[in-house]
Amino acid sequence: MKPVKVGICGLGTVGGGTFNVLKRNAEEIARRAGRGIEVAQIAQRRPNPKCDTGITPITDDVFAVVDNPEIDVVVELIGGYTVARELVMRAISNGKHVVTANKALIAVHGNEIFAKAREKGVIVAFEASVAGGIPVIKAVREGLAANRINWVAGIINGTGNFILTEMREKGRAFEDVLKEAQALGYAEADPTFDVEGIDAAHKLTILASIAFGIPLQFDKAYTEGITTLTTADVGYAEALGYRIKHLGIARSTEKGIELRVHPTLIPADRLIANVNGVMNAVMVNGDAVGSTLFYGAGAGMEPTASSVVADLVDVVRAMTSDPENRVPHLAFQPDALSDHPVLPIEACESAYYLRIQAKDHPGVLAQVASILSERGINIESIMQKEAEEHDGLIPMILLTHRVHEQHMNEAIKALESLEGVVGAVVRIRVEHLN
Repeated sequence: MKPVKVGICGLGTVGGGTFNVLKRNAEEIARRAGRGIEVAQIAQRRPNPKCDTGITPITDDVFAVVDNPEIDVVVELIGGYTVARELVMRAISNGKHVVTANKALIAVHGNEIFAKAREKGVIVAFEASVAGGIPVIKAVREGLAANRINWVAGIINGTGNFILTEMREKGRAFEDVLKEAQALGYAEADPTFDVEGIDAAHKLTILASIAFGIPLQFDKAYTEGITTLTTADVGYAEALGYRIKHLGIARSTEKGIELRVHPTLIPADRLIANVNGVMNAVMVNGDAVGSTLFYGAGAGMEPTASSVVADLVDVVRAMTSDPENRVPHLAFQPDALSDHPVLPIEACESAYYLRIQAKDHPGVLAQVASILSERGINIESIMQKEAEEHDGLIPMILLTHRVHEQHMNEAIKALESLEGVVGAVVRIRVEHLN
C-alpha cells in the first residue's frame, strides 16, 4: 500500500520534533498505522538547525502545502488564530485531513472547523493541543467513554507551574522567577497568555467540551492570573497544609458547567499538588472510574511531537473508514451536544482562603466572623499572625467552607468597609478534589 503523504506547516520546536520522530521511528510507525507515513513537503519561515530535512521539498508558503494535490494530511504547527484558521479551513475545503497542536485555534474556532470537516468528510485531530505529550484527549474521549464525567482539574500550563514551584520552594518573588522563566525559554517575551491563565483556558475549554459534550465556549471561561500572588500567601498556604497551583477546573452541576482558571489552594497530600516545575497533570473524575490522574511533559519538542504523530497514526488508520463511524471530534455525536449553560463565576461554588490585613484593635476578628456568618459563610479555620514590624498590621488568614462566589463577593465588600481592615482582602479559591 502506498504511503500517506504529509505536509508539515511550521518547522519550529514542535514541527522539528514531529519531523524527527517520523524519520527516526518510521518503521515502527508504519507497523502501527498499517502503511508508511512520508513527509512530502514542509513550509517553514527559517531553517531549524535541530532538524535535518534532507531532500524533503521546502517552501516558505504554507498555502502551497495546503494546495499541493499530493498531500493527504496537513499538519498545522504555525500557531495563532488568523493564518492558521485560513490554512486549516482551506485544507479541509481541499479534502485534506488535518492534525494540529493549536489550542487557541481549536478553543476559539473549533465549532466552525469541525462543522466544515464533517461536511467534507475529513478528520481534524488535535491531541497535542492540550497538555503536550499527555494523551489526555484520547483518554477522556475514548478511554472514559463509559463514564459520566463529574469534573476535570488540571495544571495545564508549565510556565505558571514553574513559577509557583520556585516561589514555594525557594521563597522567590513572582517577578524574579518570571525573568528566569523567560531566560530559560519557558515563558515568551510577552508572558500574558501563560501568567494570566489564557493559555490554560484555551486547553480547559477543549477538555470541558469533550468531558461534558458541550460546544466549545472559550469566551465564557473565567480566567484569573498569578501575577498578584505573593510569597507570603504561598507560605501561609503551606503552613495550613495546602499548595497553591494555577488550576483549570471544569465541573458539571445541575445548574450548568463551571469553567474557570485561577490560583487554587489544594491539600498538599493530593498527587496533583506535588506536580512541580514545568510538568503538567490532569485529574478526571468519572462516576464509574472515580478519580484518574494523567501526568507528563506538557510541552517541549518531542513530547508534543509524540501527540502529533499519534494523531497522524490515528488519521491514517481511519482514512478509509466511513466518516459517520469515526470517533466524534468532541466525543459526543454532533447532534447530541448539550446546551447545558456555562455558569458565570458568580454562580460557581468553592471554599476560600482569605487574608485580611487588620489593625491591632480589639473586636476586629469578631466583626469579621459576624460579616461572614450573616452571609451563611462558615469558617473552617483561622490563623492570626504577629503584627508586622513595618506597618503594625496583623495578618488574619481564614479558610471557609464552600459557598457561592456571589455571597463571598458581598462578604469581601463588607469586610473591606470595616474601619479595622486595611487595604484589599486577598481571596484565593480552595479545592479539595475529593
